[in-house]
Amino acid sequence: MRFISPKIDFAFKKIFASSEHPEILISFLNAMLYNGEPIIEEIEIIDPYLAGSVTGLKDTYLDVKAKITGNKTVIVEMQVLNV
Repeated sequence: MRFISPKIDFAFKKIFASSEHPEILISFLNAMLYNGEPIIEEIEIIDPYLAGSVTGLKDTYLDVKAKITGNKTVIVEMQVLNV
């Protein structure tokens, strides 16, 4: 069986921006931001669309945008660098 790489935009969003399994994103953010401590307990995936702030500039779609515990908003973007 072959799997799609989570580095591909579609797969990353399917894994981490899924409102069906918020525990995956919660675990990822706690691991990356808080050394694995369970600081983030609740998460709400929100619309990743950002309209351009200047007429004529392109719109932006973020990989993941969410509200976390403490009413904070986080943006998660997958970046891949060829080395």
